[in-house]
Amino acid sequence: MPGGIAFEFPRLFFGGFWLTVQISVLGLVGALVLGTVVALFRVSPIAALRWIGGSYVEFFRNTPLVVQLFFLFLGLPFMGIRFSSDTFENLFRAAIVGMATYHGAYVAEIVRGGLLGVDKGQLEAARSLGLSYPGMLRYVQLPQTFRAIIPPLGNIAIALVKNTSLASTIGVAETLSAAEIVETRTFRTEEAFLTATLFFLLLTVPLGIVVNGLERRLLVAR
Repeated sequence: MPGGIAFEFPRLFFGGFWLTVQISVLGLVGALVLGTVVALFRVSPIAALRWIGGSYVEFFRNTPLVVQLFFLFLGLPFMGIRFSSDTFENLFRAAIVGMATYHGAYVAEIVRGGLLGVDKGQLEAARSLGLSYPGMLRYVQLPQTFRAIIPPLGNIAIALVKNTSLASTIGVAETLSAAEIVETRTFRTEEAFLTATLFFLLLTVPLGIVVNGLERRLLVAR
């Protein structure tokens, strides 16, 4: 029975699932913050900031996530930079940073599109009322932007949850890694990986339902 094997190896599966949840939540928060900052750079009137934002997006969108994870795990320590002296903490934080920086590039483009989609008449009205550029962003552009980009941000969140499985490549004992370990011990390949799939669905399906509910509510509010 798919899922039953999880109770035979609870420390592996439930411990791995808890790591997946933590990496997903912290990685998503980091991606939203970083992506919003980069998006503001992309639409900034300052050319240097636009260049920095554009370079960030192009680099992280055009290099594989697994390569970025290996750089964070192996490359940075080789240069004397570590997230923690503890090996487990270093792996865990490398996974979170990798998820945040990679998906932050996609968030940045979504937020930038939302900022540019705000009606120009409202921006002109804000300027005529004496709002500064930061004030216009805070009170006019950003509130409307985040209401408009809930669906694509939801898709990014779901993609991030699924991409946490790549953390297993650098040794993080998350859900997929737990399935791989159990499979090597028991040779029950189908059951182990079906169980990992069920654990991922426990995160992605409710997340999809929440995003769809928010989208419908926002459509009604408009």
